[in-house]
Amino acid sequence: MKFSLFYEIPVARPWDALSEYRAYKDTLEQAVFADKMGWHGFWTVEHHFLEEFSHCSNPEVLYGAVAARTENLRIGYGVRLLPKPYNHPVRSAESAAVLDLLSDGRVEFGTGRSASRPEIEGFGIDPTETREMWREALRHIVGCWTNDEYEFQGEHWSMPKRRVLPKPLQKPHPPIHAATGSPAMHREVGEMGIGLLSFAVGIPPEEIKKKIDIYREGIAACEQPYGAFLHNHATIFAMVNCMKTKEESYAVSRESFEWYGKYGAEIIATLPRWLEAEKEGLGDYDWLSEVRDIVAQDLHKELTFEYLNETHGCIAGDPDGVVEHVRHYAETGADQLLCLVNPYKVPHEAVMETIELMGKYVIPELDKD
Repeated sequence: MKFSLFYEIPVARPWDALSEYRAYKDTLEQAVFADKMGWHGFWTVEHHFLEEFSHCSNPEVLYGAVAARTENLRIGYGVRLLPKPYNHPVRSAESAAVLDLLSDGRVEFGTGRSASRPEIEGFGIDPTETREMWREALRHIVGCWTNDEYEFQGEHWSMPKRRVLPKPLQKPHPPIHAATGSPAMHREVGEMGIGLLSFAVGIPPEEIKKKIDIYREGIAACEQPYGAFLHNHATIFAMVNCMKTKEESYAVSRESFEWYGKYGAEIIATLPRWLEAEKEGLGDYDWLSEVRDIVAQDLHKELTFEYLNETHGCIAGDPDGVVEHVRHYAETGADQLLCLVNPYKVPHEAVMETIELMGKYVIPELDKD
């Protein structure tokens, strides 16, 4: 199992004139250090309007800066939002291709469709159309990458024959992934023959394994991949902190790990509440009903660091303790663990220590297994 950094780029209040500046500069320094410490990759979200939670709205600019300063890190879109008008398929194809060239072929192209009201409503998107938009856009992106000239006439986008330039360095194209938290979509992503980004926070590894198994069943049933090749690759994520002693790690992690779980649930719950109020049910976002009910009953506010730690729903401790936690994640059958090293306000120095200690002790130890 490979280890990669994962970022929301939160900016906790109170803000000053340099709060966002520091957040981005710290993230860049951490990425460069991770490259030196033997980490596999660097991934971020694309989010909009989610104040404090994520200020990472235009990540490809950051990816370019990371590519210029690193040599080995895979650079992952986690994810590129595909529904209209977030990103036009041609612009998505062009963006990833330029980054692939500049990074010497290190792009991982993760895709998704959004799962919050602030973002979907903010861009004037009909949530009942996001899945089909995502599917259609993905077809067009692959077509732009793999054809000298390409034209398409779809339900949401059309283009007369054009030569979309540049082409990515990786042939036939960068690896494609899709993000989901829905068990049904885990199978569907597998049937599409693309990589899985199983995004669910605070979930015990044994529950993650069930979803990975569903994805593998889908892969086995894949008849025609959406990309130009079958990409059987499962990625999971967790909040991670590693320090010299478990006491230090727990103290640094507690507030941020609890905050991320609680606030993340509140953000997601905005979508099913909106759909029920203004649409005809939840549609293919029906899997969010559980989060809606948890938030409606304020049960999410009872989430504690102790619960997360005891169930391995997060990873925290000294290097030996982190190795123990991580082995549970490796048993899920996942190929990659995205490590959310700053879910809210973990200090820069503590993140750097996590990157160093995992690079020196945890990653080498897991490589032996």
